[in-house]
Amino acid sequence: MKVLAAMSGGVDSAVAAARAHQAGHDVTGIHLALSRNPKSYRSGARGCCTIEDSNDARRAADMIGIPFYVWDLSERFHQDVVEDFMSEYSEGRTPNPCVRCNEKIKFAAVLDRAVALGFDAVVTGHYAQLETGTDGMVEMHRAVDHGKDQSYVLGVLTQDQLARSMFPLGDSTKDVVRAEAAGRGLFVAQKPDSHDICFIADGDTAGWLRDRLGAGSGAIVDTSGEVLGRHEGTFGFTIGQRRGLRIGKPASDGKPRYVLDIEPVSGRVTVGSREDLAVDELVGIRPRWCGTTPATELDCTVQLRAHGDGHRAVARVIGDEVRIELIDPASGVAPGQAAVIYAGTRVVGSATIATTRRRTPV
Repeated sequence: MKVLAAMSGGVDSAVAAARAHQAGHDVTGIHLALSRNPKSYRSGARGCCTIEDSNDARRAADMIGIPFYVWDLSERFHQDVVEDFMSEYSEGRTPNPCVRCNEKIKFAAVLDRAVALGFDAVVTGHYAQLETGTDGMVEMHRAVDHGKDQSYVLGVLTQDQLARSMFPLGDSTKDVVRAEAAGRGLFVAQKPDSHDICFIADGDTAGWLRDRLGAGSGAIVDTSGEVLGRHEGTFGFTIGQRRGLRIGKPASDGKPRYVLDIEPVSGRVTVGSREDLAVDELVGIRPRWCGTTPATELDCTVQLRAHGDGHRAVARVIGDEVRIELIDPASGVAPGQAAVIYAGTRVVGSATIATTRRRTPV
């Protein structure tokens, strides 16, 4: 097949491209220039998509022996990922920009352009596995290395997108991938993984948002409405947050407080106990299914964070919504997060959390 390998400049995408090439595919490497000011995106192991990464990707492509190009998608990335991130936080929600990037950039803009140029598939270094079921549908499953599994951030992919995707690393552990990179002479073999949000190089999300959205103000209150303190912007908080609340008055029971609710219009942030965080029902909107839409209620597992635990659940599709009853209650669930639904190791689909319902204490 004629395939396009998305090469970030890291070890995973380099080995994925090398494996595709070794398997006999006609591989072309591309690096996505996503930053308007790439010098500002990496600090140590933080971030990605820098000039440094572009050069690393080019050298890896040269070692593998494949053509290499840079595609400038910075405007599309800013509009679909960065601006969406700011908008969601300004509305009191907690988005996952990696999910949005996969949905809007890597498996939409890139895949669409690849198909238009005559490529059959896009290869990435994501840790997930693809299998063709007995019905001919392409199924996405968790990676063998559960510690590196990235099926959560890929849960937005549709059947058409999965049919044109290749994830060569899904059956390997990270240690195996690094050893293979070293054996192939790829100098990125020991390059640190990027982490956190790629366009916030120093990891200070609240400070980054404050610079762009402007300082705000509001009250921090407990569940009875008593004012405990003031803040400089609701975007500095997320549901379940414990640190950085800056509340001078301790709780009567001496236990830590957590953010329970964020109201961006009034500026009010409500805090309470850890027990107050428990939820047992979610409503998800904008569902995206990896295969066919479930026709009836589905006994499943739901993952609510990129590297979070799975929760036993029952999911019901009602119109354009997905109602999820959590058999295992979850804590710190924020609107804007993705709820990814699994049947065993297979990804069924995902939805964006719109509302939650807290469990009534017994």
